[in-house]
Amino acid sequence: MKFLEDLEKLLYQRKHELPDGSYTTTLFKGGEDRILKKVAEESGEVIIAVKNSDAKEITHEAADLIFHLLVALVQKGVPLSAIEAELISRHKK
Repeated sequence: MKFLEDLEKLLYQRKHELPDGSYTTTLFKGGEDRILKKVAEESGEVIIAVKNSDAKEITHEAADLIFHLLVALVQKGVPLSAIEAELISRHKK
């Protein structure tokens, strides 16, 4: 989880600074619609990869989906810690 936390911090930094040449800058500047289109696109690609039973493709597409979902969470100010707390809460039930 440490890497995802570090990535989350980097994404918050990129959102604040919007450095030129950064892919995440183009996402944040594109706004919610652009970010959500990428989440939807990557979700579809994960579905196809799973259906094709290709572990390498699943791994690649799942990483893309998690990255873009994390961008969406950062865009909305929802921390990974809140997601983790929700999962822990569900696990305890």
